[in-house]
Formats: sequence, C-alpha cells, structure tokens
Amino acid sequence: MEMLPSILFFVFGAIVGSFLNVVALRYNTGRAPTGRSSCFSCGKKLKASELIPVISYLFLRGRCSQCKSRISIQYPLVEFATGLLFVLMFLYQSQSLTILVYYLLVTCLLVVITVYDIRHMIIPDGLVFSFIGLGFLRLLYVTPLASLFHKPEIWNLLAGPILFLPFWALWYFSKGTWMGFGDAKLAWGIGWMLGLVHGVSAIILGFWIGASVSLLVMAFGKILSTSGAKKICKHFHLPNLSFKSAIPFAPYLIVGAFATLFSGLDLLGLNLILFS
Repeated sequence: MEMLPSILFFVFGAIVGSFLNVVALRYNTGRAPTGRSSCFSCGKKLKASELIPVISYLFLRGRCSQCKSRISIQYPLVEFATGLLFVLMFLYQSQSLTILVYYLLVTCLLVVITVYDIRHMIIPDGLVFSFIGLGFLRLLYVTPLASLFHKPEIWNLLAGPILFLPFWALWYFSKGTWMGFGDAKLAWGIGWMLGLVHGVSAIILGFWIGASVSLLVMAFGKILSTSGAKKICKHFHLPNLSFKSAIPFAPYLIVGAFATLFSGLDLLGLNLILFS
C-alpha cells in the first residue's frame, strides 16, 4: 500500500530537486530562482519537455538540444537524490503531517547547502542560519519550553553550542585552513535538529565518511591528476579532484545527519548515560 505514495513522493521530490538546482545556482547572484531556465552555453530557453527531472537529461543524452554542449550531471543527481530523500522522509514520518512537512523543508534546505558548498566551498549565512532556526523549532516542538532548562532535556538545548565549539576551535586556531566557519554553524543546526545523542553520532559519522573519501582521493591522487581524469571531470562538469584538492565538508556532515536521523544511531551510547 505504500508503493504508490512512495512513487508520488519520489516524483514530487525530483520536481522539487529540479527547483533546488536553480536555487543553488542562482543564490547570491542577483537572479531570481523563478525565471525561465536556459542553456549556460548558448542561452536557449528550455522547453517544458526539456525540464522533466532526470528523464530529460537521459533523453537529451546530457547535451543541449541546440548547441550540443554538455549539461552538468549535477542536475539529474540532485533531482534523483531529492526524490529519494522525500521517499525516505515519507516512510520515516508518515504518521505526522506536521513533522513530515518540517523534515521536507529541512531536506530542501540541506540539499541547497550541499550543492552550494560543493560548488563554492562556502555555506552562505542565509542558508545556515535558516537551518539553525528550523533546528530550534524542532527543539521547541518536541520539548515544552519550561522543560528545556532542566535535566535531561537541557542536553538537547546545549547540543547546538556543544557541537559548534569543536568546529569553531578548528576554524579559529587554524585561521580557517582546517575547517570553515560555516561548518561550525552547520554543526549547531544539526545539534538542535537531532539532539545531543544523535547529533554527536551524526558528526562522528560525517567525519568517518569525510575521512574515507579523503583517503580514496589520496590513494587515487595520481589517477585523478591525469589528463584523462581531468577530461572526464570536464566532460560531466564535475569538480577536478587531485591530491591537493580542498574538499567541502558540509556534504559529509549532512549525509551523516540524514543517516543518523533514519537509523537512530547512538554511536557512543549517550542515551543511556544522559537520559536513563
């Protein structure tokens, strides 16, 4: 019985993902996200048939129908990922419409942050502060205001600052070379959205994922720096990774947050220590 709603949520999510691509690309450029989409190379206005999420990219074989220039693979990937996340959110929170809508909004915001950070290596304040605000709303929804300042619920109120401080220290003492300040603010939002127990697990998982990817980049550094690999990156409009490449960290934190949200991970057993 959940098959049809899941399909509908995937289609809806993919459509939203198409819009999120536009938001991420036009954010801080002065262009409204509601204008007609066009080819970056020749300026051709895209038809409705060329804007079908995922399918249009496959049908066009990843090329503009007029100038035949390559379309970034970012578009179908973001559309597919957003559709998948919408399905997972539906399966995770189908019992409460309010919470479902909340997490769908959070998903949209985190997708835009991910795409923007990958492209520009920075998290805009407008996006990350909106996420922190949504995290605080979740905190107020699940915990009465009067209880927030008493144990054990106060740990969830303190989760934001507690997760923020290590990132701030890395940013401050390295003068921004080890960690960006946007990552610190993102960690604050994760703490308030997930609470201390799951927030810590999300951060740890994010570090593990980031470390694994970094090791892979180091292991294949020579391959990634070859002319063939550069051509592949250029062909699909992907970032050109190498041994010395700076890697945006927000996507790993966000993947860790989603994985923890869906699985309920408590890697350090903090739930028994703080809330038993």
